[in-house]
Amino acid sequence: MSDHQQQKPELFELNNGTIRVLVTNYGATITSLFVPDKQGKQADVVLGFDSVETYMKGNAPYFGCIVGRVANRIKEGKFTINGVDYSLAINNGPNSLHGGNKGFDKVVWDVVERKDGDQPSITFKYESHDGEEGYPGEVSVTATYKLTSSSTMRLDMEAVPKNKPTPINLAQHTYWNLAGHNSGVVLEHLAQIWGSKITPVDEHSIPTGGFLPVKGTAFDFTAEKKVGSSIKEVPGLGYDHNYVLDCGEEKEGLKHAAKLKDPSSSRVLNLWTDAPGMQFYTANYVNGVAGKGGAAYEKHSGLCFETQGFPNSINQPNFPTILVQPGEKYKHTMLFEFSVE
Repeated sequence: MSDHQQQKPELFELNNGTIRVLVTNYGATITSLFVPDKQGKQADVVLGFDSVETYMKGNAPYFGCIVGRVANRIKEGKFTINGVDYSLAINNGPNSLHGGNKGFDKVVWDVVERKDGDQPSITFKYESHDGEEGYPGEVSVTATYKLTSSSTMRLDMEAVPKNKPTPINLAQHTYWNLAGHNSGVVLEHLAQIWGSKITPVDEHSIPTGGFLPVKGTAFDFTAEKKVGSSIKEVPGLGYDHNYVLDCGEEKEGLKHAAKLKDPSSSRVLNLWTDAPGMQFYTANYVNGVAGKGGAAYEKHSGLCFETQGFPNSINQPNFPTILVQPGEKYKHTMLFEFSVE
């Protein structure tokens, strides 16, 4: 679409009677997601803002959006493809993070399809131009949110480079609090992650290239445990680490990545994906953010399960590649299953 047809930022609803989701085409962002507890009481379980305008002011710590062209960190904002050096904006210590200064989370996507009925869905599309934020080549990106059953939301992300090889690594960056977005910290939530290793990082949060087995460490979530039980042993302010998703059972070609349970409401989220890794992030840098309905979001008031390629993959030959050739298709699916137990 040319600029004069550019769509405006708006809010859209997907509702199947059990799950109700509000999304905006600004950043393909989930702004609210309501699911019932064991009594059938609905609560909004994602952190966010009341108005689209607040997201557009740029003060959101990536609440609910899709980040790209490359999620997570690229060391010193540099990489080389076929002998050509590329430089990106440095926006996270010495690194480039989540696509740069104006990543996919800060642009207006086009709404190309909407469907109602028992499987309501919405498809957003974004055309990323050559040189945008320093990345090579044009890329056509789509994201479809769909309520596939009374208890399930599916996200399909696809991207096709038109003319140059380019790194692509999209991630959905929702902050979850299953007790309700305004209910305080998530340290009592129970988490399970189907990853036996993490990619350990240096002092700038860039993977060293090695792998650390989680067994016997604060990073071990192979069995369900409280998010806060060993968070004090984690260097820094909390969890902000990439898990290698290597031990989950499969379903519809997707691996079981994580399970989250809030004991107070009995709400449960199970997450399935086809991505190789998942950044587990405990909102360490959220600090007095004014959220929906007057809520104040503090540190650890939500957590992210960002399924994705590994951080800095473009500079780590031993990591699964995120380089996509022209005409090839990048695909990334996430399945969010809600229940009570």
